[in-house]
Amino acid sequence: MADAETSRLCVQIVRSHFGPLTANVASALLTRGRLSLSQLIRYTMMKPRTVRAAIVVLVQQNILWHSNTEEEGEMLEFNTLECLMRLRFGRFVWQAEQLFGPSGAEIVQLILDHGKLQPPDIISRLSIHNPKSSGLYSQTLYKLISGAHLKPSTLLSHHSPRDKRIKYEAEEKAKISGFPTAKELREAQETAEARLKREEEEAESVGLKRKPKDLISHRSSKKKTTEEDMVDDGVYFRVNFDKFNTYIRNKLIEMAAGERFNRSATLVMRATLKATEARQKSVFDARSDPTSTAAIAMLISDDDDLSTGLVTSTKKASSASLVKDYLGLMSAVDNPTPAGKAASFISLTDNKVYVEFEIVSKRLRRRVLEAVARERHGDDGVRIVRLLLDIGKMDEKQIAKVAMMPNNVVRPLLAALSSDFLISTQEVPRSADRNPTRTFYLWHVDLHKAYSALLGHLYKTLYNIGMRRQAEQEEPSVKAVLAKRARTDVAQDENLLSRMERDMLKEYETKREKLTVLEMRVEEAVFILRDLDKIGSHENI
Repeated sequence: MADAETSRLCVQIVRSHFGPLTANVASALLTRGRLSLSQLIRYTMMKPRTVRAAIVVLVQQNILWHSNTEEEGEMLEFNTLECLMRLRFGRFVWQAEQLFGPSGAEIVQLILDHGKLQPPDIISRLSIHNPKSSGLYSQTLYKLISGAHLKPSTLLSHHSPRDKRIKYEAEEKAKISGFPTAKELREAQETAEARLKREEEEAESVGLKRKPKDLISHRSSKKKTTEEDMVDDGVYFRVNFDKFNTYIRNKLIEMAAGERFNRSATLVMRATLKATEARQKSVFDARSDPTSTAAIAMLISDDDDLSTGLVTSTKKASSASLVKDYLGLMSAVDNPTPAGKAASFISLTDNKVYVEFEIVSKRLRRRVLEAVARERHGDDGVRIVRLLLDIGKMDEKQIAKVAMMPNNVVRPLLAALSSDFLISTQEVPRSADRNPTRTFYLWHVDLHKAYSALLGHLYKTLYNIGMRRQAEQEEPSVKAVLAKRARTDVAQDENLLSRMERDMLKEYETKREKLTVLEMRVEEAVFILRDLDKIGSHENI
């Protein structure tokens, strides 16, 4: 069950997208957990027909899980992560346009609007005004599916993975004879997780099917292999958020490389990520697939001068040698220590180049944590956080000594950092009675706890941004001008608006744009803390 800040944000998202009645159903599920249909009708105090209609909408949009068990019957559960992903829909459509053009953006936007659709419905809806464009949409749809930007919507995706994980773990634990050890419990969890992942991959393997023999053209063998697959018209497709999230992650890594080195390093990092982009399926990969220096050099344009960012001994070095030098910089070959590895972006093994996603993600999350500590507690707060992250558990006197700060400054600063959940305490009693006067209190940074607290604050900020946008829109004068602009005659000729009304609309659009930019920045921080956390689970959002 989600916390208060996450629940408020999800209810606000559902209300803005589907209206107040559907938001009432979502609020009941978020507040009380999984419910049956009869319980949902009782708690929402709405008509059964209205509740059923709201459930159909939420299931169609992949926001509700439903399961049918012998003990509880049919139960409904809210998919919090799917709801929060709706804040990135605009970015997904923009990314699809950059990759596949306007036709790709139209297909992705249509599927996002309807939750899931079959290929004939997609083609017929988009080519209704121009039947000749159906071929273009069919080709773009095939590219989206073959590139894993769209994935099949299966029965398995509508059931809560937590239920299946608990069931599989119970089955694995039942095979253990006697009292299970920690190692056996861990192996049971890993086996259950692998079984769940294997089932999901098998269920999503549909979507493309072999062309009938009479439709296969007798051309060259290379052409023939690429044309033997076709889209299965009987499968419902939905947008694959994991694939689109990889582009956001790659952009953040490019920006981090540019901030650490220079613009030329950004170009090399972009080419490195581009070389393995087709095989990147999820943001949970610890590292990328291997690629070569030659493949990276081929993806760099001739107009890009990499020599401007390096001082070389030769007058004109080749592009491959410059790429190799930049890869050496970003892999920290000059610092083969744990600190150098933690500061690297890539790794070089047997003439193969790997992008270390996990190392860079840890560094990005730590940078967000330090930025919050600096904003709230100044440079001294960042110094203490970095000290505890590098050394580990320390008591108050050790922190004051190593950080070279007086005790009367360290003590209130530790209390303030602890109140914001940026640092935590570990009690080490010297006696069995756990008397506080005979107990050591060690300070440390619990990263999972700190990131969870920061996520809660970010969700609260996103909720406040949405409320501010709604308040600006519902201001009486602005509301009247917006209603006037929605008229057909004014929409065709905005000169029918007075000068004061045009100025009011311009001011409103400026405020709305600023709120959108702020929302994108906060959402980027949410992406770093939540989606790039390979170890953390989506259950504690």
